[in-house]
Amino acid sequence: MGGFLHLYVGQEAVAVGTISLCDEDDQIIGGYRTHGHALAVGLTMNACMAELFGKATGCSKGKGGSMHFFAPDKNFWGGHGVVAGQTPLGLGLAFALKYKGVKGCCLCFLGDGAVNQGAYHESLNLASLWNLPVIYIVENNRYSMGTSLQRSSVYRKCLAARAEGYDIEWDRFNGEDIYEVRARTWKAIQRARHEPRPSVLEIATYRYYGHSVSDANAKKYRSPEEIERHRKLHDPIQLWQKRLLEEGILTADQAAEMDEGAAAEAAEAVRFAEESPLPQKADLFSDVYYEVDRQTRAGRTGRYFFND
Repeated sequence: MGGFLHLYVGQEAVAVGTISLCDEDDQIIGGYRTHGHALAVGLTMNACMAELFGKATGCSKGKGGSMHFFAPDKNFWGGHGVVAGQTPLGLGLAFALKYKGVKGCCLCFLGDGAVNQGAYHESLNLASLWNLPVIYIVENNRYSMGTSLQRSSVYRKCLAARAEGYDIEWDRFNGEDIYEVRARTWKAIQRARHEPRPSVLEIATYRYYGHSVSDANAKKYRSPEEIERHRKLHDPIQLWQKRLLEEGILTADQAAEMDEGAAAEAAEAVRFAEESPLPQKADLFSDVYYEVDRQTRAGRTGRYFFND
């Protein structure tokens, strides 16, 4: 795999719990840790793995890599490497929904390291001012790129409470329980679709590995014991499996069969990615500008006429 790689392991219930509530008019956009979101919207593992390998069969034709998964046909708008760069874009998606009179909402995911960026605060101001149906979901995994929350951010109650300064409703809850994620997110979705008003949701979660492949100190700014404690006691997949077993919805044999199936699917995705072709050099300048690719008047002349 080339380029950066930001794993989502440990945070799965956030993406699955929130995105499982979306309908055909809802839009989704995220930062650079979006493997879970891509799978949750329905991207195949083959398309995701091929993108990680930089192959032409990837969801972004091998040109995006780990941080830039896209699936416009599934209302999934990436995958953005600039910290908080997706927050004004999520605002724009919500603006488009309201402008067109569509009763949908935009789920805009960001990390706790993005809440101190100016673009995020500018987006909150406009979201409240214009009554836009956007839900900013802060996936608080406690360490940003490698600095604890206490050393990087000033807050009174929690990060989401900053929304009070913009007259925006907020909530904070546990991201390891998929039932709780769905129940608390549903309130914000209803607010966005029917009022419409924005929300800020801070969802407590945890990543087991480093910030990215470049994070060599993942076990130095937090203890190995802390990581292991979260694996044993707070893993969202294990907790979800336990809940389903207790409710009689799932059997131990079915759970084992699903694990085997997932491992086999991942292995097949690796094989698919390895055997897929690389992008052609001739495609280097395609998929850069919509207008140029489709030779619209703006693309042919380099001039844009917004009022035509």
